[in-house]
Amino acid sequence: MRILIVNKFLHPNGGSETYIFKLGRQLQDMGHEVQYFGMEHEGRIVGNRAECYTSDMDFHTGGLKKFLYPFRIIYSREAAQKLRRVLDDFKPDAVHLNNFNFQLTPSVIYAIRKWDRKRGKKTAVIYTAHDSQWVCPNHLMLIPATGERCFRCEGARFGNCVKNRCIHNSRIKSILAAAEARLYHVLKTYRQVDAVVCPSRFMESRLATDVILEDRLKTIYNFLDKDSPGETVKKDYVLYFGRYSEEKGVRTLLAACKALPEIPFVFAGNGPLEDEICHPNIRKIGFLRGKELSKVVSEARFSIFPSECYENCPFTVMESQSYGTPVIAAAIGGVPELVQNGVTGELFEPGNVEELTDKISNLWGDPSLCEKYAAACRSVSFDSVETYCNKLLEIYRGVLNG
Repeated sequence: MRILIVNKFLHPNGGSETYIFKLGRQLQDMGHEVQYFGMEHEGRIVGNRAECYTSDMDFHTGGLKKFLYPFRIIYSREAAQKLRRVLDDFKPDAVHLNNFNFQLTPSVIYAIRKWDRKRGKKTAVIYTAHDSQWVCPNHLMLIPATGERCFRCEGARFGNCVKNRCIHNSRIKSILAAAEARLYHVLKTYRQVDAVVCPSRFMESRLATDVILEDRLKTIYNFLDKDSPGETVKKDYVLYFGRYSEEKGVRTLLAACKALPEIPFVFAGNGPLEDEICHPNIRKIGFLRGKELSKVVSEARFSIFPSECYENCPFTVMESQSYGTPVIAAAIGGVPELVQNGVTGELFEPGNVEELTDKISNLWGDPSLCEKYAAACRSVSFDSVETYCNKLLEIYRGVLNG
């Protein structure tokens, strides 16, 4: 099977990029032909035979090009035209869409269906919902200015994005994002996508609030492709690994750390709150990956996942459990689908410093309970990337044969 993976970034940038790279490699290992379409970038590591990519767009930098962005984030002629060249050259059986709104735009969906009509043959078009972009223009279900969690835009009430300046706290950017969401809702554009893969039941429930989507949603939890840390022994520290940012609950965790000076914490990661992580009982070890990270995770007594935004299916929670490390996690989004409260870890109310502090103190002071949770974690299994790809291939074939 020939599979074209579409994502705005084709360089290492975040979770969705990790996902597409591992997905593509596994599909190739299984004998399928895989190419990629997205933006050109100096760090691009995958591509297509036609060497066609859109020009790079960075909304956080200035310059003359930025003045043209409002005309390109709703519908990109460049993306449609260049994708068409890739389609003509590669002739994929399936196109797997990932993050494409704003930079590539839904113009790519129209380009695929126009190509189908010309050749008189159907292409399977699949979308993985890495976030809630299709029902929430800022994709976080969060009002950035206040940190309030929010479902106000559901039901196509996209004016709330403008009211709360949800895109970079800018009225103009929020108007454009709301206009994009409204336009494609009215046009029923996303009905042209055959199936939507949701990494959690939570995400499926949020997208199901749009009647255009509700009959094509399917939950498939993320795969876990982990590195073996070798022989490890638990050590005396509590671990946080991930992004140092407010929506990830780092300030809440820092308050708990300050209240527990007798407990050593290790922070692995980076982010905008880097300078605030300076308590005497915290050791920062920077951003890690691969075997270095797996060793640190597997040796921790337990880890903390304090996120205060609606998470989907966080790899950090899955990785922690897979290495036999219990998790104290915020009960938010898809997280309760991963952490069994009182079995593989414990859940707490997002943002509740007192509850988090008590949970950490109690678990640290009860090594037997910690080991009980760790044993339960070792019995938890997640899909391998191969198993996950077989599930996707079943969806692709079902569309083509249906």
